Amino acid sequence: MRPNQTKLLTELLNTKTLILDGAMGTMIQQCGLEEEDYRGTRFADWPTSVKGNNDLLALTQPDIIKNIHVQYLKAGADIIETNSFNSTKTSMSDYGMESLAEEINFAAAKLAREACDEISTPEKPRFVAGVLGPTSKTLSISPDVNDPGFRNITFDELVDDYVTATLALMSGGSDIILVETIFDTLNAKAALYAIEEAFEQAGQRLPIMISGTITDASGRTLSGQTTEAFYNSICHVNPISVGLNCALGPDQLRQYVDTLSSICECFVSVHPNAGLPNEFGEYDLEADEMAEHIAEWSSSQLINIVGGCCGTTPEHISAMVKAVEGNTPRAPKEKSSLMRLSGLEAFNL
Repeated sequence: MRPNQTKLLTELLNTKTLILDGAMGTMIQQCGLEEEDYRGTRFADWPTSVKGNNDLLALTQPDIIKNIHVQYLKAGADIIETNSFNSTKTSMSDYGMESLAEEINFAAAKLAREACDEISTPEKPRFVAGVLGPTSKTLSISPDVNDPGFRNITFDELVDDYVTATLALMSGGSDIILVETIFDTLNAKAALYAIEEAFEQAGQRLPIMISGTITDASGRTLSGQTTEAFYNSICHVNPISVGLNCALGPDQLRQYVDTLSSICECFVSVHPNAGLPNEFGEYDLEADEMAEHIAEWSSSQLINIVGGCCGTTPEHISAMVKAVEGNTPRAPKEKSSLMRLSGLEAFNL
């Protein structure tokens, strides 16, 4: 991280609500890219289809990815997420591109860094959040209904995967590491353990943002945890923020944001979908309507960081900027008397 960025980020969060960007995938879809666009010159002869591998575009269409970042920054985003949601060896194996994971993470962070540096001003600094997604495999649930004990990946394999990704995100210029769209807390624990390993190897620490996903009206993650249980499972790493994203629109997510806000001893982040998908898989919640929900969250002092997930665009982000403007940010709850362990100690209990 650039000098004093951690301190600056914390100071800003204590004074105002910061704006996260919106959906990367939604913006890429609007570009109408075809197979040859994803392949570019370098992967023209790749043996399998790569259309849909959005993270690969950091290598084959860097101008498109950087332009999307710039659009969100011009809309008012303070924090930009790297286009690296699936840039782990585990997820890249779907395309036979495991060997590219490190390079893609580095390139994704570098593009976000360049965009932020171009748009940042002393009055409005911008931050890069290096994204670690949940991967396409789960440590808690068997992929074979006939063999409940079977797992297609181990904790140690996932840790190694995340260490590689984290170090590359740091090298590319990330200010923050964001573990997001968590559906399996054990996967998240692997990521958090790996982040600590990466910090030790790099001799540098970055703030950690953590964001889970409430999968449906049951109010639980896919691996079965309530919002409160999820928070208590990961708060020992002393993240700068814990939040919720994806799966639900702001109206359905509101009660869980309230729960998290009432217990969270750090800052709270939220980036919901633009409603639920329609029969065509599209998101219909318009920017102004979504901003009404965000304005209520902000005036109720439930949030510190807010942005958008699936279906959101720079228009949504611009509306959110206006929705939170001038409101007092949420104050984190006081630390409990229980000792919070930091670093790798927390995983040795």
